[in-house]
Order: sequence, then structure tokens, then C-alpha cells
Amino acid sequence: MSSQLTVECQVVHPDGLEVEINSGSMTRLAGVSQALGGAEGIHLAIATIPPGCASSPHYHVNCESAIYVSRGKGRFLTGINLEKSLDIAAGDFIYVPPDSVHQPVNDSLSETMELIVARNAPVEIVVEFDPETGKPAE
Repeated sequence: MSSQLTVECQVVHPDGLEVEINSGSMTRLAGVSQALGGAEGIHLAIATIPPGCASSPHYHVNCESAIYVSRGKGRFLTGINLEKSLDIAAGDFIYVPPDSVHQPVNDSLSETMELIVARNAPVEIVVEFDPETGKPAE
């Protein structure tokens, strides 16, 4: 290993998470991001969805995502009109390709759903989607 390397590992504690987005009732906090530590090819966050709520329908144009359901259960809607419903629960992994319309839904009326979300781009481009028109939301 070269003694000229100056890149250091970093730890982000829970009180230092980056508030990212609100999508419908879903909120997401990043722990590994470009803004927090200069990450260029990876991003890692925790998304939470309150009981009986969902994110808004959306898709990502510039990245693929991997999601781990760490708490809760519900459905993962996908397809242009969100016509496909996949049951999800704690312990499940979800792969989301670029441009794939999706919407996680928390079916519990008492427990918050928690999702660990990783993607292969430092900054995502999100497009909110209207499944009734089959087009991006205005």
C-alpha cells in the first residue's frame, strides 16, 4: 500500500444523517452519500413509511437500487400502472432497475416500515409518476 494514500474511512452517526427526500409519506435519511463523505459510486440510506401510508409512485432515471426490508410488511407496487403487487416483509430484498415505476406501501396500521436503500449513483434523479395517466406527474 502506498504511503501517499490519504483517503480515510468515515463513520456517520445517527445524529449526522443527511435528510434527503420526502416522497408521499416516506422519508429517507442518508448515511453514505456524496454530500456526507464524497461517495461517487454508491449511496446508502434508511427510508421509513408510517403505518397505513406509502411513498408516491416514482422511478429513478439514472440508477438501479437495492432495498432491504428491515422492519414491517406491506406491498411493493410496480408496473406502469402499478398493476403488479409484490408482498414484502422484514428480511426481503428488492431489486429496482432504472426507469421502473414503483411504490412501497406499508399495510400495517400500527408498525412503521423501515427500508435500507442502496443505489449505484451518488445523486439520484427521481421522477414522480401518475399511474392514472401513465405519464410523469405534473
